[in-house]
Amino acid sequence: MLTPIEKEILELKEQRNAVLLAHYYEESEIQDIADFVGDSLALSQFGRDSDAEVIVMAGVVFMGESVKLLSPQKTVLVPDLNAGCSLVNSSPTDLFRKWRESKPDAISMTYINCSAEVKAMSDVICTSSNAEKIVASIPKEKEILFAPDRHLGRFLEKKTGRDFTIWDGACEVHILFNAKELFLLKNEHPDAIVLAHPECDESVLNYADVVGSTSRLLKEVQENSSTKFIVATEEGIFHQMKKNRPNATLIQAPTEKGCACTQCPYMKLNTLEKIALCLKNLEPQIHLDPKLIHRAREPLERMMDVSEGRKVKWEPIPY
Repeated sequence: MLTPIEKEILELKEQRNAVLLAHYYEESEIQDIADFVGDSLALSQFGRDSDAEVIVMAGVVFMGESVKLLSPQKTVLVPDLNAGCSLVNSSPTDLFRKWRESKPDAISMTYINCSAEVKAMSDVICTSSNAEKIVASIPKEKEILFAPDRHLGRFLEKKTGRDFTIWDGACEVHILFNAKELFLLKNEHPDAIVLAHPECDESVLNYADVVGSTSRLLKEVQENSSTKFIVATEEGIFHQMKKNRPNATLIQAPTEKGCACTQCPYMKLNTLEKIALCLKNLEPQIHLDPKLIHRAREPLERMMDVSEGRKVKWEPIPY
């Protein structure tokens, strides 16, 4: 039975020829009414390929920017412009430019959790879903600059055997998971499979049975015969995990004792009421300068090319 606000959203979507996209970290009621729920890569692909004239991104602002960069002709709405990201905040444009210019011949591979301005100074964007594939496609003689998440960068170095120059940024939620507490929890549940997002510290990843993106962790819960999982990522993912495996036991990986802080504060700014309001007013919109769109779209399209099996020419893109 739909609530009045859910009915209003459905009616407004039809009036506006709009689709609602939601990240796995959104509240469950938003995920349930969304046309598509996914990770950063899948959301970008769906937004790009949708026939809708209006895209509502229930996630964080950089996700809305990514859709706008790939589909500049579409109206892209975000329910709350304050829905930022600690990784975006940790890589300000001016500092990133100086860092990028210090290695002009390197390939700047940048995690999608960054601003459109930082994307415009990058050579290729990646998500946690496709990062390993992108590294593998870059010629080994090319130096790689990786930003902004240092934990994902170090994880990729270990997985691929490549040496990166890594920016010193981190996700404020994932760095809170605690290795010592996870070790103790594993001893309490020796039959549990430990799942972790690569934005976690290496000390936490060392205890994980599976390290991967949100979509990879969801797939593991769906396909693994185990009935118990310890999960080290933002707790919004539990909603889809429970839908896929209602009989499985899901345990949130621990942070420091007494800390109930595994929710992304930015994702949780979005509400059904704000979604209805932005559809009604067609605001807040993502507005980007056409020159910025032109430059920042190139590394995103290069990401899409690699992800979808097309060959690319690996040279730095002038900016």
